[in-house]
Amino acid sequence: MARAAGPWQHEAMRRPSSADSIRQADNDRVAALSPAERVDLALALGEESLELYRKGRDLDRREAALELERRRQARRRPSACLEALLA
Repeated sequence: MARAAGPWQHEAMRRPSSADSIRQADNDRVAALSPAERVDLALALGEESLELYRKGRDLDRREAALELERRRQARRRPSACLEALLA
């Protein structure tokens, strides 16, 4: 009776997809950047994301940034220490 292939065996046997190739090329490109270039890339991607969010919600840049910050803060775990410091 043939043994069923486990998930790790399937991964090892499957052919790389186009997405895998693109992902690897992108990872290689980022790995070749200097730390300063990586920071610049991260900031540019953040600006691009903010712009897409702003356009999708028909907000100005400031309103979009505030809305995203509120959403980010709402997901944070409350800190009793920080609340005591701010009180």
